[in-house]
Amino acid sequence: MKLVIIGGGGFRIPGVYEAIAGDDAPVRIDDLVLYDVSAERLETIRRVVDALAPRFAHAPRVTASTDLREALAGADFVFSAVRIGGSAGRVTDERVALGLGVLGQETIGPGGLAYALRTLPFMTDLARTIRDVAPDAWVINFTNPAGIVTEAMRAVLGDRVVGICDTPIGLIRRALQAVGAGAEAEVSFDYVGLNHLGWLRGLVVDGRDALPGLLASDAALEGIEEARLMGFDWVRAIGALPNEYLFYYYFAREARERIRSADETRGEFLDRQQSAFFQEPGADPLASWLRVRHEREASYMAESRESDEERHAADVDGGGYQRVALDLMAALSTGRPATMILNVRNGALVPQLPEDAVVEVGCRVDADGVHPLPIAPLSSEMLGLIAPVKAAERLVIAAAREGSRSLAWRAFAAHPLVDSVAIAEQLLARYTAKFPEIDRLLS
Repeated sequence: MKLVIIGGGGFRIPGVYEAIAGDDAPVRIDDLVLYDVSAERLETIRRVVDALAPRFAHAPRVTASTDLREALAGADFVFSAVRIGGSAGRVTDERVALGLGVLGQETIGPGGLAYALRTLPFMTDLARTIRDVAPDAWVINFTNPAGIVTEAMRAVLGDRVVGICDTPIGLIRRALQAVGAGAEAEVSFDYVGLNHLGWLRGLVVDGRDALPGLLASDAALEGIEEARLMGFDWVRAIGALPNEYLFYYYFAREARERIRSADETRGEFLDRQQSAFFQEPGADPLASWLRVRHEREASYMAESRESDEERHAADVDGGGYQRVALDLMAALSTGRPATMILNVRNGALVPQLPEDAVVEVGCRVDADGVHPLPIAPLSSEMLGLIAPVKAAERLVIAAAREGSRSLAWRAFAAHPLVDSVAIAEQLLARYTAKFPEIDRLLS
């Protein structure tokens, strides 16, 4: 099979290669094509991948290309992992919001909406090219903001594009470990939300809902990163385990102040770290890459933890989004069923949202495609958070599609982390001033 990675010069790509080439990979890739607009970054990542190759008995053939149509020809699967504007763009996303007293984060709030405005034109064009050049390919999207991008690409590719994220399945994995579920246990779950905004509301192990007992046990919750982030009392109060990104909603004031008081934002850390790596990977680029990756993973969401608290080893070593992508590929290509949490069309799952909206829910995947699993009705409390965020997402998609400045303003104003229409207008003005591509997009 042929796999094409869009954004093949990205820092995280060697991690994807490790998963693809590993002895335990659930599916075998014969040809791996790394596509990127930057030949220089492609060359650096290619050197890291070439250094990794001797470690694996099943290493695929690897080629690098800056020609999109050539790269896509004959693709069975396409991974989308691009960052329009690079890490420097993320710095601006975060700092503009913080400058106006609003939480700045890569995918959350106005930073995520600005990122979407930069990204959607490219991703929509990419979807059209895939439709024309590789119409039978499955597209697995982990370009952020993943829910927004997946929903926009669906307008072109329909069900053949699926959004993924590793945080929900990581939450479920930790929950199963906390309740002592064995490898042979029969498991089902109720998870619902949007990308980076969801809850685990039920966890049935061998016919019994294990979630109430987990929530009642301090010892069990200690093994759940999300519970440590948001507090045992809070997860008990809501009767669910929240996705870790809900920290930015439940503790918006605290998160904003921690980010503002830090020496640098997450974006600034990554920009400094990765710029240094790509500028000077050294004589042993693999060793440099491994060191930088460890620093990156260990510091993930540092603003949500106390200054002296480190991530638990189990929270760092989770397989990442690359493992989610491979499991999805395996189920689609081999027909071996898998149960996953994916970003898919809503349909009637959440009747209060549009049918064509993208939601993040449990799904059964097999050779016939992706089949969302039933969920319990949403509480008004959860719906009250999901609905305005989804409204903002759909407004920003419409703004990018129609080139409408007024729709973009409405998108910023609709987001629950933006508490003023006037601030929303200032956010848009500052983002358009910082990003000429957004200014050109919006009339």
